[in-house]
Amino acid sequence: MKILMLSLALSSGLLAQDAFQVKVAGHGQPMILIPGLSSSGETWDSTVAHYKDRFECHVLTVAGFAGVPRVAAPMLDKVRDGLAAYIRKNKLDKPVIVGHSLGGFVALDFASRYPELAGKIVIVDSYPFFGGLYGPDVTPEKARENAEQMRKGMSAQSQDDYVRYVKSGMSTRSMVTKDSDLERIIAWGLASDRTAATDALVELFSADLRDGLTKIKCPALVLATWIGFKEYTDRAKTEANLHAQYAKLAGVQIEITDTARHFIMLDDPAWMFGLMDRFLAGAKTVSAK
Repeated sequence: MKILMLSLALSSGLLAQDAFQVKVAGHGQPMILIPGLSSSGETWDSTVAHYKDRFECHVLTVAGFAGVPRVAAPMLDKVRDGLAAYIRKNKLDKPVIVGHSLGGFVALDFASRYPELAGKIVIVDSYPFFGGLYGPDVTPEKARENAEQMRKGMSAQSQDDYVRYVKSGMSTRSMVTKDSDLERIIAWGLASDRTAATDALVELFSADLRDGLTKIKCPALVLATWIGFKEYTDRAKTEANLHAQYAKLAGVQIEITDTARHFIMLDDPAWMFGLMDRFLAGAKTVSAK
């Protein structure tokens, strides 16, 4: 497996930053896989195993996450623009872009900013407006205020408090079902730079991509779940929010699982791969769950 580091030149041209680390495996049509907040590219190990005989898998770990050195904010813009530079540099023809959570947000932003570069996109439990995730009536202005309050709260934590926060946030079982998977996710979180995690969360919950979805020209599949977040939502509310948030993405296919938690690729890979296989082959399907 090849390991590459992308050096992303800043607009001044005087400095360079590494926006993400990339591992490449397999052969065939290019597929780029972007993990979520504080997650390693290992999130996609089972996905790579499933697709490596048909796709050349370019697996990212975002700067600041899971032991990769951080970059200064704005992080997500650098990942988005760095991805465009990476695709052009490596002459990747219309890659499939797969993103989980924060990675799904980056995939949406990328496809709207660089529609000429994007092939099909697969969005795994992610939204264009995270600020309205559990409050559909939240305005973009209120979302930005909430995000800044989030920054203040996280910045005020001691390191011990932050460690407890990472562990408790994962242990609610909203993320994943198996203990072994949970331990890996917590380890990635603890190996992540807390400033990077804070910056990324604030950027994620401050942004609103909904209007920009009209610029996306490639086919899109959205895979979502709700059972890990029963405290805040139910299936009907989740489905309504998904369709409202993705209303301006023409032709989007939205599927919801009733069994997998947030890391769908770990909790129910068979469901996810079945839908992805049909989507990548150009066929639409109705989920059985």
